[in-house]
Amino acid sequence: MERTDLEWLKHLVSCHDQEKRELELLNAYYEGRQPLSYMAPELERELRDQVRQVVINWPRLVVDSIEERLDVVGFRLPGEAEADEELWRIWQANDLDEQSQQGHLDALVMRRAYVLVGANADDPNTPLVTVESALDMFAEFDPRTGKVNAAVKRWREDGENGAKIDHAALYLPDVTVWWVKDAGEWQEDPDHERDQHDLGEPPVEVLANRPRLKCRGGVSELQDVIPLSDAACKIATDMMVSAEYHATPRRVAFGFGEEDFVDEHGRKVSAFSRIIGRMWATERNRKEDGADVVQFPEASLSNFHETISQLARLVASLSGLPPHFLGYATENPASADAIRSSESRLVKRAERKQRSWGGTWERVMRLVMRVRDGVWSDEARSLETMWRDASTPTVAQAADAAVKKFQAKIVPLRQTREDLGYTQAQIERMEEEDERTAQDALRRLAAGDVTPLFGPKPGQEEPPPEGEEPPETASGDAA
Repeated sequence: MERTDLEWLKHLVSCHDQEKRELELLNAYYEGRQPLSYMAPELERELRDQVRQVVINWPRLVVDSIEERLDVVGFRLPGEAEADEELWRIWQANDLDEQSQQGHLDALVMRRAYVLVGANADDPNTPLVTVESALDMFAEFDPRTGKVNAAVKRWREDGENGAKIDHAALYLPDVTVWWVKDAGEWQEDPDHERDQHDLGEPPVEVLANRPRLKCRGGVSELQDVIPLSDAACKIATDMMVSAEYHATPRRVAFGFGEEDFVDEHGRKVSAFSRIIGRMWATERNRKEDGADVVQFPEASLSNFHETISQLARLVASLSGLPPHFLGYATENPASADAIRSSESRLVKRAERKQRSWGGTWERVMRLVMRVRDGVWSDEARSLETMWRDASTPTVAQAADAAVKKFQAKIVPLRQTREDLGYTQAQIERMEEEDERTAQDALRRLAAGDVTPLFGPKPGQEEPPPEGEEPPETASGDAA
């Protein structure tokens, strides 16, 4: 049964509301604002504001360790050896260097992020591309094709007298419709005309983290880590409470009554204040009143340390993080090769993200070309997303491998420079310098100078390029 535009809007908004609370909780875990877990309610009531949760933010570490290895460096059309300059210009014009990083981060934390493509009235050759949070958008997938069937974006603006006005944009295969909520009911926004784009699909792409055949919306990277993070925060909080109760010498008082525990104004102090008091003063004495204070030795906190270390090992095994990322060392000091080997699972995870999200960015750029040109490009079907190497080799290792492949004529010089991590602008400047050097060599050969072919004679310096002054000697005379 076909839905009307309003029915689509209400359906998508309802679905978004159902999952938004869980998304906000996932976001809170990444930000280190998760609720305290595993503490007895009775203890919470007794301690009240005296205890504050110690947050060991492993969720942020797990997410950032993957996201830091995901950098798009260009797009290559089929049959081209170099990145496409025009697509990269559009990418840069939309600040997608920054937005893509934020989209990857949100997708890792909250299952998915969204990318919107639209026309640019100010510059038709540069379509608008924005990355949106899952807290603001929701999309439904077509069960037959697996593609986005419809999507909604929601936001709230300030109205008159401080009132909040709800807005929404509904993205359908052939039209985009803007809505505003008036008196609790959705109505088409009179300030925005319908955009009849006739793309045949919504101008929306989904950056889904670890999508599956039956779960195309993705799964949060924090799902496996959250229970262990809660346990670590509980143990760390207990350790701080124990440090207050047991790690300092504990005292037991004999021969005292409730009336002895008062402040300087004669008011009774709480049980907790009595426990943590640093100095006691009393008129009672041991001989006449039988009053006595006994001090017990302090307790060790090593059991907490061992528990946190064990939880860190579990996080490392589930997330693929190397041990040194979580702050604990193995029995034997790791060599440089061992450290790189320990990162192999993390690198592979990052490469999997590159493959999945590379397809998403390729579809985004196809939409960009369609919005810009007005027709779908057959050439763009084989578009390739170029990523920076997800591994972390040393500079010497990367240079040695790249040079050897170039010398063996496996890759051309430009690919060698890309492998070394140079940007497209840097490579273009190098190629300009190569061209200038080659032209200078041709001029010298034409003048009968064979130095460019065989080099200078032993003990003889090569003459400077044409137009440059010879260097001065130590005495200041021309060489």
